[in-house]
Amino acid sequence: MLIGTVNLLQSRADEAIRWLEKALSVNLELAFAHGHLAAAYALEGDTHRAAAELAEARRLSGDERFASLARLRAARSWGVPKIRTLYETTYFVGLRKAGLPEE
Repeated sequence: MLIGTVNLLQSRADEAIRWLEKALSVNLELAFAHGHLAAAYALEGDTHRAAAELAEARRLSGDERFASLARLRAARSWGVPKIRTLYETTYFVGLRKAGLPEE
């Protein structure tokens, strides 16, 4: 999953998809992998698959973190400012395109 996340943060959504799908082929219960895959699909323009992955992330998370971008941001630390900026410009942009509301 980490390789997929790094590819996503470096705006290589196609490579992110490949690695995230591989991670999920081993363990379908990784809510964050589904969330990252939702963002990557959305960035590639596949909003149907992105919405399905976002729905799966919501189901698996067991909490409300995937209810909105505000909740997701509050759910964990997103790293040092440089890494947080990468999340803002890739992951969160993709999740917005996948249908995750701001609030």
